[in-house]
This record gives sequence, structure tokens and C-alpha cells, in this order.
Amino acid sequence: MLDTLIANLDAGTTQIEAAEIEALAGRLRGTVLLPDNAAYDEARSVWNAMIDRKPGLIVRCLGASDVVQAVRFAREHNLLLSVRGGGHNIAGNAVCDGGLLIDLSQMRSVRVDPSIQRAWVEPGALLSDLDKETQAVFLALPTGINSTTGIAGLTLGGGFGWLTRKHGLTLDNLMTADVVTADGELLRTSLTENSDLFWAIRGGGGNFGIVTTFEFQLHQVGPQVLSGLVVHPFDDAVSVLKEYRKALETAPDDLTCWVVMRQAPPLPFLPPEWHGKEILVLAMCYCGDLEEGERATEHLRSIGTPIADVVAPTPFTGWQQAFDPLLAPGARNYWKSHDFTELSDESIDVLTKAIRRLPGPECEVFIGHVGGAAGRIASDATAFPQRSSHYVMNVHARWREIRMDQPCMDWARGLFEATRPYAAGTAYINFMPQDETDRTEAAYGSNYQRLVEVKRKYDPLNLFRMNQNIRPAVEIKAA
Repeated sequence: MLDTLIANLDAGTTQIEAAEIEALAGRLRGTVLLPDNAAYDEARSVWNAMIDRKPGLIVRCLGASDVVQAVRFAREHNLLLSVRGGGHNIAGNAVCDGGLLIDLSQMRSVRVDPSIQRAWVEPGALLSDLDKETQAVFLALPTGINSTTGIAGLTLGGGFGWLTRKHGLTLDNLMTADVVTADGELLRTSLTENSDLFWAIRGGGGNFGIVTTFEFQLHQVGPQVLSGLVVHPFDDAVSVLKEYRKALETAPDDLTCWVVMRQAPPLPFLPPEWHGKEILVLAMCYCGDLEEGERATEHLRSIGTPIADVVAPTPFTGWQQAFDPLLAPGARNYWKSHDFTELSDESIDVLTKAIRRLPGPECEVFIGHVGGAAGRIASDATAFPQRSSHYVMNVHARWREIRMDQPCMDWARGLFEATRPYAAGTAYINFMPQDETDRTEAAYGSNYQRLVEVKRKYDPLNLFRMNQNIRPAVEIKAA
């Protein structure tokens, strides 16, 4: 093993002697990876293929003690640090160039206690890991819609999906968390223990430390839910969206319906003549009694003249994986997102015109309907502030060839700017790409200053900066 140059927090490099790296490796249950290691490329690869960064050193952790050792090593040497959980974040902040990457992807344990409806989850676990363990006893945690997403980043930034209107955001169901802070200490956090830190990690992202264990409250769900897609011709999009908007005014919390607008993939239930043509999809899930679900979805399913209606009782774990094929790793991705308090006629007009100008067959716009239980929590109860937002728009540009980078990003940015006048001004940090660092303060609104103070207390050096960064009010240079 040779001496290694590692990027530091001062935008320079620090030479780390081989003996120091060997000593670090000897303190770990996991492994240390250098660029010549066979597992190095796997450990640095993430979901978004646009991210191709090369850390100087990777610590692949197997437990909380490894995380403690890695953080202390980074702090001692003033190293640029990034943290990888599931690696699904659009911005690619899990991977730093030249610095130290703490890789949590091997920490995937999920333990469920059905008697108290709780789950203890390690930070490398994916949503599919959690769903399989919880659904074995007909329990679930409200999470996202892509089962390959990591639980850590999702929770720390918010977490919304098919169960949110009924049971709140993922972070609303967090009961306790074990956190390794910037000084290398392992703290337990809850409403009664280190409560300021617990408040901050529920929405503040990875700014305050590394969570090594999440404890979640679970809920009875399934094993089947009434779910599926209703597909409409895009020529009917304006009228469908206006009726969709009306139907949601009286929708019960058990019902969630989102909109997807894109070119039709070759789904087996769509006539071949529709493949590749613009469509509007109502994707819905009713998580309560199946018969009541038939009545609750009737209004939405009666809108217009759909091409296909494949809403039916489905295993919850299956529905959680339904969109995985359209979101598989390996593609280049760029997102732009707005929150809306209403889906106005003007925003509908802008959105539908943009779909006519899709730059590629994998590009899409989705509108997520949130609220319900998540909207009945005070905006300052957690760091996550967007409690009054009813719709989240994600402009999802997705493509394969580098030559399409600019056209696809330009399309997403153009739609983002065109819809800005109708947006709430806040943003979902998990949907913010790496070039949106200027939106962080606005995303947190009135909660931002409190987050700054917590950051100053727990991470005054801003060691945890590879994120949608909340800078400490006064940054202190390392000695």
C-alpha cells in the first residue's frame, strides 16, 4: 500500500501515509478500498449515470463502529467527505471527487417487531428490503415509489409515496435514530434525547451526521391494495387534469392518485399503436378495504375515455416495484421540481404544451398529490416545512447518450422556469439536482435559521457538506 493524496476541505489535497490507512483498516469490521481495488468501481457507482466521480479512499462500513472510525479519520485529516446510502439521489452527492467516501451500502439489516409495529433499519437498506420484511407480517412504512431507493436519503429529506396521505411522510414515522456526529460521537436522538438534532434530521438531509440505525413506526397495510394505472390519450390531457383536480377535492386519505405524462412505453396492456405516443396516466393506490377502494376510485376511473384501465387488487410489494423498470440504474438523469398549492389552469396549460416537446422517449413529468396526514402536521414540527403543498411536480429528464445532455437539461430547465409563476416557492430537497445549491434556503423557508443553529452546534466545520448544504452561521477552520 502506497501513500495516498486525498482531497481536503480547503480545496487542496492531503498526503495520507500508507501506515495510517493500514491502521484505519485494522480498526474496521469492513474494508478500505483504494482505486486499484476490484470493488472500488462498484462502491463509487450510483443510480444516476451522469455521476462519475472518483474518491481517493472508500471506507465500506459494516456497522456503527466503522462509521465512527471513518468520521474520526476524516475529521483528523480535514478530508472532503461524502456518504453513500442507497446511491439513488439525483444530485449524486453520495460520491466526492478525490475525497473520502463512507459507503453504507453493505449495512442493510431490517428487524421488525410486529407486537409493537416497529422496525429497526440500517442506512444501506433499500425500500425493497424494508417492504419485504414488513409485509411478511402485513405491516408497512410510508416510503417512495421506486423500490431501489435507499431508506436513509429518502427519510432524511422527507419521503412521500402511496401511503403518505394515510400515514404521513417517512420522516413523520421516525421514532428514534442513532447518529454519528461530526466529532465522531454516536448519539441517540428522539423527541426526548438530543431533540434539536432529531428535529433537524427529519428533513434536513445529511447535514448533521450519519444515521446508523433508524427506528420506525409501522402501520397495518395489505397484503393487497387496490392499485394500478388508467391510461388516457394525451389529446384529452387538459380535460382529464381538470377533472382529476376536482376528484381529489373529496378523496379520502386512503386514496392517492398521481399523474404521469410521457410517451407510452411498450406495456403489454397497451395496444401496439399507442407505443411511443404521448399519454397521460393516472396512477392510483387505495390502501384500505378493497371494496371501499372500488367506490373511492370510481370518480377518477370514470374520467374521459381511457385507453386502458388496469386498476385491480395487487400485492403491496408488487405495486411498490411497479415503476422500477422505468427507473432502472444506468441512464443519465436530470430533475427539476416545484411544489404547487393548487393545480391551476395556467400551470396545466404550460405542462401539457411541454409534453408535446419531449426531447426523448424516457423523459416525463409526474405530479404527486400529497397532503392528508402529512398536511396535518405543523410546518415547524420537523425541519421538513412543505406541509401546505398539495402537489409536487418533478420534471424528469432521462436519456442514454451524452450528446443528449444539453437538449434534455434545457427542456427540463425551460419547463421549470415556465411553471415558476404558479409554484409555492419551496422545494423537495430529494428532487434537487447538483446545480440548485441556491434554492436550499428557500426550500426550508422559516425553518432555515433554526437549521443553521443546529448545524453550528453539531457540525461547525461543515464536514458534512456533500448535500443540499446548510452552512453553519460561522464556519470554523480546522486547526
